[in-house]
Amino acid sequence: MRKKSVLEFTLNGETRAVLCEPQQTLLEVLRDELRLTGTKEGCSNGNCGACNVLLDGVLVNSCLILALEVQGRTLLTVEGLARSDGTLHPLQQAFLDHAALQCGICTPGFLLSAKALLDEHPLPTESQVRFWLAGNLCRCTGYDKIVRAVLDVARTQAAQPPSVSATPV
Repeated sequence: MRKKSVLEFTLNGETRAVLCEPQQTLLEVLRDELRLTGTKEGCSNGNCGACNVLLDGVLVNSCLILALEVQGRTLLTVEGLARSDGTLHPLQQAFLDHAALQCGICTPGFLLSAKALLDEHPLPTESQVRFWLAGNLCRCTGYDKIVRAVLDVARTQAAQPPSVSATPV
C-alpha cells in the first residue's frame, strides 16, 4: 500500500487540501479526487492540450505534472474562469457567440490557453493567436472560429477603459 500525502494548494481562488498518492498526476487528482471534470484527458502525453490549466499563471499540461508538484501553489482550471455569480468569463462567452466548440473535449484547454495568451499579450495578432493555440488539438470545429473568438475578446478588452480603483486620501 502506497502512502498518501496531503496536498495543499489554492484552486480557483480557494485553499484546498486533498490526499493523493505520489504517482498521481495533477489531472488525475483534479478529476478523480476533486471531481473537477472540466479538465479533460485527451492523450495523457502532453500533445493535445485538453488538460491545460494555469499553474501560478503559467500554462501547463496537467497530465504531465505530478500532483505533489502543486504543493503551496496556485492553480486555475476551467471551473475557475466564470465569476462566482455565474457570469461567464469573456472567453467563455465569445466561444459561445462564435460557435467555437462542438463536442467540448478540447474546449477547456483552448480556454485556458487563450487566457494565458491574453494575460501575456492583451492584443495579439491573428498569427500570435494561431501560434499560441497550436498546442491544442481539436477534431470537430476547425480552428477559425476559436481564433475569431479569442481575437474578439482581445479587441473588446482593448477598447474598454482601464478600471480605476479609488484610493482613500
